[in-house]
Amino acid sequence: MYEDRIRRPALMNKLMSAEKAALLFKDGMTVGMSGFTRAGDAKALPLALVERSRQSPLHLTLLTGASLGNDSDGLMANAGVVARRMPFQADAALRRKINSGEVMFIDQHLSETAEQLRSGDLKAIDIAVIEAVAITPDGGIIPTMSVGNTANFAQQADKVIVEINLSAPLALEGFHDIYVPGNRPHRGAIPLLTPWQRMGWTSIPVHPDRIAAIVITDSPDSPSNALPPDDETDAIARHVITFLEGEVKAGRMDPSLRPLQAGIGTIANAVLHGLIDSPFRNMTMYSEVLQDSAIELLDSGQLSMASASSITLSAAMHEKFIHNLEKYRERIVLRPQEISNHPEVVRRLGIIALNTALEYDIYGNVNSTHVGGTHMMNGIGGSGDFARNGQLSIFVSKSVAKDGAISSVVPFVAHVDHTEHDVDVVVSEWGLADLRGLAPRERAPLIIENCAHPDYRPQLRAYFEEAKQGGGQTPHVLEKALSWHARYKREGSMLVK
Repeated sequence: MYEDRIRRPALMNKLMSAEKAALLFKDGMTVGMSGFTRAGDAKALPLALVERSRQSPLHLTLLTGASLGNDSDGLMANAGVVARRMPFQADAALRRKINSGEVMFIDQHLSETAEQLRSGDLKAIDIAVIEAVAITPDGGIIPTMSVGNTANFAQQADKVIVEINLSAPLALEGFHDIYVPGNRPHRGAIPLLTPWQRMGWTSIPVHPDRIAAIVITDSPDSPSNALPPDDETDAIARHVITFLEGEVKAGRMDPSLRPLQAGIGTIANAVLHGLIDSPFRNMTMYSEVLQDSAIELLDSGQLSMASASSITLSAAMHEKFIHNLEKYRERIVLRPQEISNHPEVVRRLGIIALNTALEYDIYGNVNSTHVGGTHMMNGIGGSGDFARNGQLSIFVSKSVAKDGAISSVVPFVAHVDHTEHDVDVVVSEWGLADLRGLAPRERAPLIIENCAHPDYRPQLRAYFEEAKQGGGQTPHVLEKALSWHARYKREGSMLVK
């Protein structure tokens, strides 16, 4: 019945319901699940584990590629199934559990999880749950719309459960390039010299004996929740494009630029969308996630190819993509996230990294993760992999949030994810600050005048002038450095009335 999907006949006897497969899990296990930014995630097992937990306690350490779709993270968190979680999430219910201390969340650079598993720094995976298009005759697992950490999970797990998703077309076979680095310290270089190069397998190699269960599903990925561009994101895009035009004019790159990376979310997606009307041609992407804007750029012809670990699209764009897979097959490569985010490759290719900040300060430090310095939003994701190692590290943010009650440009960020040493350019709808080659005292006026909302500039100027009176390479008034955050918590606004 499923011969086109399960191509090794002996594995037919592994077919079972998700409820029966859930009985393989034991309390305290470490589980690796496929899924990266709501794409390629297991659909049936999370729900079955929630039901299973109602019969007997089940507390798991859950590792993924990034966030899961279909509300799976929240459902499992609310059921008490998730005791520990890494390396990234984006679910409101799980976020509440993390910030209340009920779930222990380990926030990691997305390139690091597979390395730490391989070296034994993290507890080994007991069970891997992987969504697949099909299983090859030799047991290879063909992923769906993401690869994430699944190759490493499958390599290490005692047992592998495969969810065959009938809604994922067989034509997805061939999009993937599965390459797993060797063990440190004596492994060779990753042999990737261009974004379009392929160097591995089209499926994840797994010995058939370790496939413990096969579950059939027929559910699409959750659609992207990125919002469409607005006037402010359009302005940010114009500033970035003008800046890149200047880089071309200065001879630092040609009109094809360098390979592009863009973080997940509304602002980064909108900025890439703005490139459709730019003068750049024959561009390439080497990123973590392809959003609607990447497909639009491919369709426009301005983007020649794209490499990533996941494809996360709106419902309308997903429908278009699925019905035109042959058109994209030779122009898109999906890789394990330890390759898409690998510092060695990012440095070699000279990536232009475009990521979103929650806030940045007058010296260029960036907070990507913690609201008010304490409450986790989603996680650092892959932004640090690219910010530290790319040729250009650009962070974008609207200048204010909460109807102007919060300034995204502050005297000192309440949590530092990316230090000033890893940030080249910051951008808001008001302007852009190129920080390259500037000392802290030179950075501050540029950021204040170019990027801060006009309502907040007088306060920022006053803080900087007072800070300079105390001297120092990076002037601060320590007792006032975080006073803006304290004022918002106390009064509901950072703005001095």
